[in-house]
Amino acid sequence: QVQLVESGGGLVQPGGSLRLSCAASGTISSINVMGWYRQAPGKQRELVASISSGGTNYGDSVKGRFTVSRDNAKNTVYLQMNNLDPEDTAVYYCNTKTWALSWSDYWGQGTQVTVSS
Repeated sequence: QVQLVESGGGLVQPGGSLRLSCAASGTISSINVMGWYRQAPGKQRELVASISSGGTNYGDSVKGRFTVSRDNAKNTVYLQMNNLDPEDTAVYYCNTKTWALSWSDYWGQGTQVTVSS
C-alpha cells in the first residue's frame, strides 16, 4: 500500500556532504513517523534520524552533523548529512510507520552511501 523510494546516495570524500531524499506514495495517514536507518557490513541496522509531529530524534553518532526534515505536501523526507566520516558508510534505508486501522511499517530498498578518500 505504501512505496518508498530513496535517492541521493553516492560516493563522497570525508568531510563532504550529501542529501538523501525519500519519496512516499500510496495511502499514508497524517499520523505517521518517517525516518532513516542504516546498516553497514557486519553491523546491525541502526536508527539514524526520525521525524513526526512530535519532533525529531537522532542517533548519538550523527547528532550535530545530520538533519532530518520533511515536506508533508510532497510526502517526502530528507536527510542532510554534513561532515561525513568513513564510519558513515552504509546502506541507508527510508522507513515510515503509519496509522491506517492499525500501525503499519514500511521500508525502502536502500541507497548506498560511501565515504572514502
